[in-house]
Amino acid sequence: MELTTLGDGLQVSPIGFGAMGMSAYYGPSDEAESIATLRHAVDNGVTFIDTAEAYGPFENEKLIHRALGARRHEVTLATKASTETDDDGTVHGRNGTPAYIRRAAERSLRHLGTDVIDLYYLHRVDPAVPIEDSVGAMSELVREGKVRHIGLSEASAATIRRAHAVHPLAAVQSEFSLFSRDVLQNGEKAVLDELGIGLVAFSPLGRGVLTGGIRSLDDLAPDDARRGLPRFQPAAFAANLALVDRVHTLATEKGVSAAQIALAWLLAEGAVPIPGTRSRGRLDENIGSVDVVLTVDDRHRLSDAIPDGEIAGHRDGVTVAPGADR
Repeated sequence: MELTTLGDGLQVSPIGFGAMGMSAYYGPSDEAESIATLRHAVDNGVTFIDTAEAYGPFENEKLIHRALGARRHEVTLATKASTETDDDGTVHGRNGTPAYIRRAAERSLRHLGTDVIDLYYLHRVDPAVPIEDSVGAMSELVREGKVRHIGLSEASAATIRRAHAVHPLAAVQSEFSLFSRDVLQNGEKAVLDELGIGLVAFSPLGRGVLTGGIRSLDDLAPDDARRGLPRFQPAAFAANLALVDRVHTLATEKGVSAAQIALAWLLAEGAVPIPGTRSRGRLDENIGSVDVVLTVDDRHRLSDAIPDGEIAGHRDGVTVAPGADR
C-alpha cells in the first residue's frame, strides 16, 4: 500500500490494525489464528500495528512480540499508557505523571521486544496532572531515542493545543465511525487539521456492528465487554441494527461490504482507521476498503443514513461534557 503521513513526519499504512481484541474485552481468541492474522496483515501492507499496556494487561504487547518480533523492521508499532498498572497486572486509576509514563514506556519496550516505540500515546489524559507535564515526559523519551513520535487518545481540542505546544504530536486517537462522530462535532478534527496532526480512528466499525457480523446479542461471547455498553442493550441494539441496514443498502449499491464502505468513509474523512479482527478473512475484507472510491454524494448519503439523533445509547457509557477530555 502507498503510505500516508500522520503528523510530525510519521508515515504509516493508510489502514492500521487494532490488536486489542486478540487479548482483551471481546471474549476468547485463538492465539495461533491471531498470530497468523497479524503476519498476514504485514504480508499485505497493513504495517501500522496498535496495542496498549492495558490490553491484557500486557498480554497484547507480548502477543505482538511473539507474532512480529522477527519482522520488527517491517512494522510501525504504536502503544499507550496512562492507567497505572502494577507488574502483576493490578490496575489502579489514571496516572499521567512523568515517573509513571517513563516506567510504563520502559516496560512496554521489554514486552514488545524492541528498543524503540514508533508512536507512544497517552492513553487517557490524567485530570490530576497538567498535560504539559505528561507530554514533557514523553518528549524526554523521544530525546533519549526510546520513542520516535508521541500522541494522545480521546483528548479535547484545548488539550491537543496545549500538548502540541510542548512537543509536536504525530496523532490523536479517538473513537470515530459512522456511529461516533464526536471528533467532528466537538472541533477536535478541525484542530488536528489546523495543526497538521493525524487522526487515528479506533472502533471504526462501531465496535463490530457495522460489519454485519453481529445480528443478535447471542453472537457475543458471554464475557464480551460489549454486553455492558449502552448501545448493546436489547432495545438500543435493535434500533441501531435498523440504521446498520441502511449502510448495507448503500454498500450493496456500490458492490462492496458494509464494513468496506464504512472504512472508506473514514478514509475519505482523512482518518487512519485501525479496525480490529481475529481472522484473516475479515482482515482481507477490511483491506479492500482502501480501493473503494466514494463520491461526495456517497459520503453525504452515508452520513445521513445514521443521523446522530437516531443512534440509540451512548457509545461507551462514559458521560463527559461535550468537547472535554474523556
